[in-house]
Amino acid sequence: MTTFASGTDTLTRDALTVLQPGFTGTTAPDWLLRRLGEGLASVGLFGRNIASPGQLASLTAQLRVERDDVLVAIDEEGGDVTRLEVRTGSSFPGNHALGAVDDVALTEQVALELGRRLAACGVNLNWAPSADVNSNPANPVIGVRSFGADTALVARHTAAYVTGLQAAGVAACTKHFPGHGDTAVDSHHALPRIDADLSVLQSRELVPFRAAIAAGSRAVMSAHILVPALDPERPATLSRRILTGLLREELGYDGLIVTDGMEMQAIAATYGIERGSVLAIAAGADAICVGGGLADDDTVRRLRDALVSAVRTGELSEERLADAANRVRALAEWTAAASAAREDSPAPSGPVALSRTNGLNGSNTSNGSAGTGGASGTGDTGGTGVTGGAGAADGTGGAGAGSGTDSTGGSGGAADVGLVAARRALTVTRSASYTPLTGAPYVAALTPVANIAVGDETPWGVAAELARLFPGTETGSFSGEDAAASALAAAAGRPLVAVVRDEHRHPWMATALDTLLAARPDTVVVEMGVPQSAPRGALHIATHGAARVCGQAAAEAIAGR
Repeated sequence: MTTFASGTDTLTRDALTVLQPGFTGTTAPDWLLRRLGEGLASVGLFGRNIASPGQLASLTAQLRVERDDVLVAIDEEGGDVTRLEVRTGSSFPGNHALGAVDDVALTEQVALELGRRLAACGVNLNWAPSADVNSNPANPVIGVRSFGADTALVARHTAAYVTGLQAAGVAACTKHFPGHGDTAVDSHHALPRIDADLSVLQSRELVPFRAAIAAGSRAVMSAHILVPALDPERPATLSRRILTGLLREELGYDGLIVTDGMEMQAIAATYGIERGSVLAIAAGADAICVGGGLADDDTVRRLRDALVSAVRTGELSEERLADAANRVRALAEWTAAASAAREDSPAPSGPVALSRTNGLNGSNTSNGSAGTGGASGTGDTGGTGVTGGAGAADGTGGAGAGSGTDSTGGSGGAADVGLVAARRALTVTRSASYTPLTGAPYVAALTPVANIAVGDETPWGVAAELARLFPGTETGSFSGEDAAASALAAAAGRPLVAVVRDEHRHPWMATALDTLLAARPDTVVVEMGVPQSAPRGALHIATHGAARVCGQAAAEAIAGR
């Protein structure tokens, strides 16, 4: 039982309770522990706070010594957005890869295993999944974080993800309400605007959120976007019409409403974080996420004082603040009960039989005609059935043997579900002349600037995985007008693998790839973003994301394994 510091009044405790701040370092600073004793109920973790699973478990245990029911939140989507494996790349493909496979049982299994890993480290709230329908191919911040552009597909996989994650005792926070998919602006930098009419919003953006609510999502995160059809004046995070009128009243949602990071420029540059936080709570938000960029005690103090002052001046009702704080405490109670239930029960075996396929969605091209890739197979529950290896140039899929292992490790089962999913997500297009590599290639990464949500700390690509298969593999990163010429000079006649990420959004990248293919038609092309551009190259692989396991699956396909 948490004991609050004496002298902390109810209003101040409630103001602290609704904050979800971050901090720097891999151990909890004294100021954070002190604030937990004063009423702070949540802490947000980022890549800078994590060195290893053991260290993370020690950190969360340190927090719970001060407050046993603390909500420990993280932005762990898997795929391109990973904090748990920020320095190595994720063991799980992201949403777009799961949507490409379109097996809801697999999505649920991936979310369950990811949730188990988070729970084992003491994390009990995940700011995921993204329920955004990626209807705008030019979207600079959602992209592979979305399950896809098809509304029904996004809805069913959002529900499956919520179900799997929460089965592990980790609360899901479905985002970014009312939908960030139809934007061409990153809300980290400015305020995006969605001009879709109400009928489009109801039939597209809101459908996955309805599915998440039906699946029991314990939290929903608001988006810093302006949607004039819903509120022409205020962005969703600050809009009572959207958070209370639409989400609470029309959609019937009764869980926790969390804001996206308040230091993002869509809010900070227009309202400021203090006023923005007051307006968000007044609009119906229950928890203020801050700490990705502002991660210190002064930020917590400023927001606490702004909320207390707003109540005392009448700008924010004390009842609304108390209701928000109570919703935070209710979620803390749910996570505590879920943790206790998990500790009392043995870990269940995976609910699906997984299938390992290189290029399940693949097409093998020969003289311009499409062939058929390998077909899926099944093994014992919790194991893998291995069929459909890399297809031959004549359009026929290869064959393999089935195998099964237990759900805790080995070459299949729950522990390997991320790699299984990444393999199944590949879309492979082969020319008639392509033969698998037999020697070490040169890997030219045509590298765009990473968006803030993904960050630039996490490695991506196929070079490391190809180096394991072909010692002597070399790589370089290229961008801008001279990318192709520099890459060709560096390759110096070696087998060439070009890795791109959202080629369709970067004209310089498309031009560089044109030049590479004109000079080296034998080039292998690996697209690790949204595969909007037509496949080209001797071998083209779309991984639907840049997680480490996506790179591993692509490397296997390049090697013909």
